[in-house]
Amino acid sequence: MKLASRMSRLGTETAFEVLSRAKSLEKLGRNIIHLEIGEPDFDTPQHIIDEAVHALNHHGTHYTPSAGIPELRAAIAHYINRTREVDVSPDNVVVVPGGKPIIFFAIQALVNQGEEVIYPNPGFPIYESMINFIGARAVPIPLKMEREFAFDLNDLERLITPKTRMLILNSPANPTGGVMNRADLEQIAQLVISHDLIVLSDEIYSRILYEGEFCSIASLPGMLERTIILDGFSKTYAMTGWRLGYGVMPVDVAQAISRLVTNSVSCTGTATQIAGVKALTAPQDDVDVMVAKFKERRDLIVNGLNQIPGFQCLMPKGAFYAFPHIAATGMKAKDLADYLLADASVATLAGTAFGHYGEGFLRLSYANSRENINKALDRIDVAVRKIERKPVHA
Repeated sequence: MKLASRMSRLGTETAFEVLSRAKSLEKLGRNIIHLEIGEPDFDTPQHIIDEAVHALNHHGTHYTPSAGIPELRAAIAHYINRTREVDVSPDNVVVVPGGKPIIFFAIQALVNQGEEVIYPNPGFPIYESMINFIGARAVPIPLKMEREFAFDLNDLERLITPKTRMLILNSPANPTGGVMNRADLEQIAQLVISHDLIVLSDEIYSRILYEGEFCSIASLPGMLERTIILDGFSKTYAMTGWRLGYGVMPVDVAQAISRLVTNSVSCTGTATQIAGVKALTAPQDDVDVMVAKFKERRDLIVNGLNQIPGFQCLMPKGAFYAFPHIAATGMKAKDLADYLLADASVATLAGTAFGHYGEGFLRLSYANSRENINKALDRIDVAVRKIERKPVHA
């Protein structure tokens, strides 16, 4: 059966491919330490699980409105108003099964074939994949280590053309852990307004922040009406398998995206949505504990990586990824990631899994126990010291 030509433009997420390879090695008896997959290693808080179970036992098994149940949309609007200091209503909210559908639906609804979308690189690979899939032009903006993986505003201004339609932001960022500060966002907002652009602001890691205060570009003057906020429950509440996310956007865009939901998945699971209400409205102690543990692990893994020959790692300000520069090992990113899996039984991701500008880096998720992180660091150190040193040419 011949596939449509657009399928050749569809990318993938390398983390799941590496996870599959690692699982295959485990079946052969290998003890693999998983630093490749981007999900909390904590279980969903029990009160959220209990709420879903109660819903399933009390008729929470039927269709809902495509945009989500009113109670969850209201809870999300209240949460966004409080955390972003903006004024949105439930009509601005669309609930979807996970965060990715907002990427797909927003690009599908707002970007025409041939138009351009500027996206962070290295960045979440689904951005580029979906831009290419709909026939738009994906324009990468490099995230530079010397700027702590923030945009160079001169680069951004240079990349904007009359065909530019959308800018994608991600802060705190996957894979770098970088966080955009208010001053940079203010300058980005000026460019966005002056060039009449739309912003897709991926804020899925907004609660996993270790220093400073989170700032959403939607909170800046003139930006709420031209921003789609992407957020969800997977990272904050350790609910990756529940598939529960949402977008916050202008009402007319919300109505259009609701039609896309109707035409694709109909709606998000009822009991899952009811659990989401509980997650947002219950005490947040479990989130605070999880973030505090992530911070301890961050310090452990970054300090350890910086002791390994050829590794240089900045201290990430958010998310749960370390993104060390590894060019001084003399190996390309994918070659080193493959080597560490084969020789050290440590699963990591090459920076190139997140785009061209990820060459020279690895991504390691520290959503794992301190014990496993220490073991991984020891194994990586031993493996890297075996590498024959070769000069790195610019």
